[in-house]
Amino acid sequence: MTSLGFIGLGAMGRPMALNLRAAGHALHVYARSPAQAAPLVAAGAASMIL
Repeated sequence: MTSLGFIGLGAMGRPMALNLRAAGHALHVYARSPAQAAPLVAAGAASMIL
């Protein structure tokens, strides 16, 4: 599958990113708050901390 990056894990971004991860895509996520990225990291996404 495709490797994707996702920035912005708010009310719209988190569900969109979770759907991409559930579809099997390798996902790298970034959020200003680590707590916003936690559900995606638990689902197997890699967190990008700058």
